[in-house]
Amino acid sequence: QVQVVESGGGLVQAGGSLRLSCVASERTAYTFDMGWFRQAPGKARDFVAAILWSGTVTYYADSVKGRFTISRDNAKNTVYLQMNSLKPEDTAVYYCKRAARLGSTWRPRTDSGPWGQGTQVTVSS
Repeated sequence: QVQVVESGGGLVQAGGSLRLSCVASERTAYTFDMGWFRQAPGKARDFVAAILWSGTVTYYADSVKGRFTISRDNAKNTVYLQMNSLKPEDTAVYYCKRAARLGSTWRPRTDSGPWGQGTQVTVSS
């Protein structure tokens, strides 16, 4: 199981940027495909972006493609999400988790331990 701690959220105006970080406690986390997910108030938790364990291939939800960039530093067991050109509809709690591909999207792996506390991103118009 992987314990994760997300950070980097905050309040930003539309068009602004934030960089989220996710530190994993498991020493073998560098071998895991990882994903970012987000949950807006009253809505389901949705896929945002994913990255293979090697860092060589990335995947994005259509809603963030071209604006968000996922990356990782395996030496630090850390996954990042650079968010640019933020929009009010990006407002949500953002979570990272070990992930698995499911067709054209990604899902959080249920065998990878509990969700972290997430980090709140609020984009004002």
